[in-house]
Amino acid sequence: MADARVGIALLTYNCAARLEPILYRLGDCAAPIVAVDNASSDTTRQVLARHRVRTVALHANIGAAARNVGAARLSTRYVAFCDDDGWFEPDALRIAADLLDRHPQLALVNARILVGEQRTLDPISMEMRRSPLPDTAGIPGQVLLGFMAGAVVVRRSAFLDVGGYDPEFFMGAEEDTLAVKLARAGWQMRYVEDAVVIHQPSLQNAHALRAHALRNALWTCWLHRRPMSVLRRTTSLLIDEPMGPEWLRGTGMALAGLPWVLRRRSPMSRALDRQYRTLERRRFPRRQ
Repeated sequence: MADARVGIALLTYNCAARLEPILYRLGDCAAPIVAVDNASSDTTRQVLARHRVRTVALHANIGAAARNVGAARLSTRYVAFCDDDGWFEPDALRIAADLLDRHPQLALVNARILVGEQRTLDPISMEMRRSPLPDTAGIPGQVLLGFMAGAVVVRRSAFLDVGGYDPEFFMGAEEDTLAVKLARAGWQMRYVEDAVVIHQPSLQNAHALRAHALRNALWTCWLHRRPMSVLRRTTSLLIDEPMGPEWLRGTGMALAGLPWVLRRRSPMSRALDRQYRTLERRRFPRRQ
């Protein structure tokens, strides 16, 4: 039975070869779907048309900001963000919506991520499960200050009120600055194991995204962190990433964007900065 509370925003880009089974699986969720296609050059749009998926065809690839378009086109109370290499299990949307209904301070539910045909637990989910942050709001699940973009159900109003994804970040750890914006606005985020997403990782553009991820992590740090934390976090990010072509490219792109970052810089509160430092004492695994 369809759940009128949740719609699915599907982000697509040159994924025709793998998209068909994703659409069948998402169809099991019985939720309205808006696909936002980032100017694919293959037959992605034809596949979407065959499945009669409502599609917004962009004229340029705007990366993660395409999710903003999907959220704006949906009219449901909550939005499940799905990438073109995974799907939500049918019960996940109901579980997340029920929790969001019960807790008005909750903006985002991150599902448990199972990877590949073997359904192994994603290392990021392992870390979320071990979150050291205490719950002070009485909301079930582990307290988060970050999330995985293609595995979340969000409160649409909260997402749009903070501006969604910043277009400058394109793709690669693009969630981090959005998580800061939600936290600064007083919204809660939770990891909920009962909600499940299946992820079939695509290796397309993996090397390029590593460079973008480093750039975006540095930008998030420089935009939002307090002065002493900027120094500590920048050093940590540069040391943790193996030095090589992606390191050089990511660092170079970050420095090139420093002027606009400094113009928009707005440090977070001391209390929130302390929470981020608590999380960063752990070594987070590389994303799949």
